[in-house]
Amino acid sequence: MKKVLITDLVDESCIDIFNSAGYEVEYSTKLTNEKLLEKIRGFDALVVRSSTQVTADVINNAGKIQVIGRAGAGVDNIDIPTATRKGILVMNTPGGNTISAAEHTIALMLSACRRIPQANISMREHKWDRKSFQGMELAGKTLGIIGLGKIGREVAARAKAFGMSLLAFDPVVSGDSYKELGINLVDLEEIWKNSDIITVHSPLNDKTKHLVSNIEFAKCKKGVVILNCARGGIINETDLLNALNKKIVAAAGLDVYETEPPDFSNELFSHPSVICTPHLGASTEEAQKKVAVQIAGQIINYFEKGSLEGAVNTLVLKENISELQKPYLKLSETLGKILSQVRKETLKKININFNGDLFKYSTGLFSTALMKGFLSEELEEPVNMINTPVLINEMRIQIDETISTVHTDYYNLIIATLETDNESWQFSGTVFGSNDLRIVNINQYPVEFKPEGNILIYRNIDKPGMLASVSKIFSTANINIASVALGRIEEGKYAITVMTLDSKTSDEMRKSILLLEGIMDVYSLHI
Repeated sequence: MKKVLITDLVDESCIDIFNSAGYEVEYSTKLTNEKLLEKIRGFDALVVRSSTQVTADVINNAGKIQVIGRAGAGVDNIDIPTATRKGILVMNTPGGNTISAAEHTIALMLSACRRIPQANISMREHKWDRKSFQGMELAGKTLGIIGLGKIGREVAARAKAFGMSLLAFDPVVSGDSYKELGINLVDLEEIWKNSDIITVHSPLNDKTKHLVSNIEFAKCKKGVVILNCARGGIINETDLLNALNKKIVAAAGLDVYETEPPDFSNELFSHPSVICTPHLGASTEEAQKKVAVQIAGQIINYFEKGSLEGAVNTLVLKENISELQKPYLKLSETLGKILSQVRKETLKKININFNGDLFKYSTGLFSTALMKGFLSEELEEPVNMINTPVLINEMRIQIDETISTVHTDYYNLIIATLETDNESWQFSGTVFGSNDLRIVNINQYPVEFKPEGNILIYRNIDKPGMLASVSKIFSTANINIASVALGRIEEGKYAITVMTLDSKTSDEMRKSILLLEGIMDVYSLHI
């Protein structure tokens, strides 16, 4: 009889399913780390949510544990590399809250447009005030959707049923991908200009932090409605309050905030045109039951049928990866992260060229690793080696792959190229020794640097004094330069400089560098 330990609060259906399948279940929540280390050795499977920290110590003391199941999407609380080394399968349940989050977005949209919460408060005060709460219909209005991941697509489907016109922006989706679904893919300028309602469904990162601020509000239709059920910080809350007071924004529906819990002294939370909920996007009985049922079914199917549904480390477990290949997997993922962070425009396609005998028989794993790195920077939802191929297919990303056994200057070399309508970036990488990752070429410019930490890349005219001018800015800011790599093709033309820094470069510093005579482009990366 298989034994399952559940250490976080889950829906009772999870326990019922295990019991019905003849499994012995112990439901012990709020275990200390010491108690967990003591208890876990007697079980075949562990089920957690987000509270239990499945550390290397826990995994190394796991005894006969074969699978760790996360009843939810994120697996940040599980040490996956250690689990993989121990041969333990790690599973999650991605997509379990998709419908709940989409429906909550629609609920906020209807509430904001029809002023339902405000009218409810008025009625509770025994007022019969119909004139003050005149709203607007959704039918015929234009909804601008920023981010077409799973939740964004579900919102689009429901909005279409209301008779709305759909505009969407997603930098990694091709232009004709969703026309058959009635979604018109446009750039952000079209979103601001033409949307009656704007909803965001993107991750929070350097590119999306304060994506919607004063500049964007100034471009919007007067009376636009703003919704955020994605991540706090995508919308600048101070600027939103300003836009509401100026009546540029007619109403806002917010489920997420820059800090949680938020500072309730902020006037945003008492504004009469703002509807707030305390991060309830996934808080439905159905969503909680769905992930509970899903993880129990996945674990049982794994034990009974060998199914790997929902596994996040399957490929590593299934493939016989050699010690020589392992650093190239890491290099591939790093190249993907770099391509995402230098991308400024909508993705057109990605080309991957593999050179060397190492890639002769199989490149699929390396391509998947590269796209995992790329998509992990682009998407709000968790990305792993299992769902990356599915996400690529869903988002209809074009990937061209070529293989050559002809050795260039390096025994094994990966050349990754990102193309948009107006720009192209190419990075070439290899591994020195047994595990020393190096980028050796950028856009045909020979350079050599380790892709780790805080990295600044800029293109400049090849003339004396350029490096000194940039270095002075960092010196003034008391930021140490750890290393510098320079590359040029022809003397006196153009050069590329790569700096590794001890601290992250601020927007203000990048702007200062751009103002220097002879500097064309500045990119800040964090790997």
